[in-house]
Amino acid sequence: MGYRLVVVGATGNVGREMLNILDERQFPVDELVVLASRNSLGTEVSFGDKTLKTKDLDTFDFTGWDIALFAVGSEATKKYAPTAAATGCIVIDNSSLYRYDPDVPLVVPEVNPEAVLDYHKKNIIANPNCSTAQMVVALKPLHDRAKIKRVVVSTYQSVSGSGKGGIDELWDQTKSIYNPVDEKPAKQFTKQIAFNVIPHIDVFMEDGTTKEEWKMVVETKKIIDTSIKVTATCVRVPVFVGHSEAINIEFEEFLDEDEARDILREAPGVMVIDKREDGGYVTPVECVGDYATFISRIRQDSTIDNGLNLWCVSDNLRKGAALNAVQIAETLGTRVLKKG
Repeated sequence: MGYRLVVVGATGNVGREMLNILDERQFPVDELVVLASRNSLGTEVSFGDKTLKTKDLDTFDFTGWDIALFAVGSEATKKYAPTAAATGCIVIDNSSLYRYDPDVPLVVPEVNPEAVLDYHKKNIIANPNCSTAQMVVALKPLHDRAKIKRVVVSTYQSVSGSGKGGIDELWDQTKSIYNPVDEKPAKQFTKQIAFNVIPHIDVFMEDGTTKEEWKMVVETKKIIDTSIKVTATCVRVPVFVGHSEAINIEFEEFLDEDEARDILREAPGVMVIDKREDGGYVTPVECVGDYATFISRIRQDSTIDNGLNLWCVSDNLRKGAALNAVQIAETLGTRVLKKG
């Protein structure tokens, strides 16, 4: 016996990736419906060897459906998620709308799977920000061993994190560099993204941080431990898919780099590729399409007593969004709904 499943926003990058991952992981589906806005009504999407036509989100009745994976923006989520949840359908939301709600669990299944049990407060579970998701997968097993005091992270985030418009802008600007007559000014981003990096993701806040940086701080505390101090600098880079992070960690007690490497090799969702030679590390191009969060460049930080540095890479459309949502659904299945 499987689930009656809804994918909301099925025509977007994340929605399509959700469908791919549901098929790849053979999620037990008895019935599947794909929803989109009226502008995309009737658009065909693939689910394995099946082709599905999108139905109208605005008129859909969620009554009797088990789980709804939401891959739409905060405004649409605010309108439709409570309606779906009120019918008894459990909403797994990929937007930022509910991440900071104390009555909504924020879940990364490799890190805090037990948090799904709190879904009943609003019948909603939140998916974290893409940059946070991969980082906490790396941090949690180390925190369990030596307790993390402070994290300093610099991110190198691909344009797909801002949606299809970001991908198109990088592509168009890259072509225009070689054809100056066809100039493509910045629209999606604040400055040219082709052959450039932009230290600005989301809006600026009063203290000078951007909201993307604030998200990493607040979400890490909610998912792992409120006592962890986090400071982040988030940068958009001219990469199509795959987020990278340089992470500096200060622990309460000493953790040797070799032990850290062994811990991470055994950690769920982590793949360690760490050879101290040319090419002995993972870059974004190599992580695309993979489920794992890749860790490289593990080394002691000699400037503090109990410090480590590491390099973390993951497919942001997968672990940072679609895969994590499907994994939450799987966790719900084993811990709560117990079907399939």
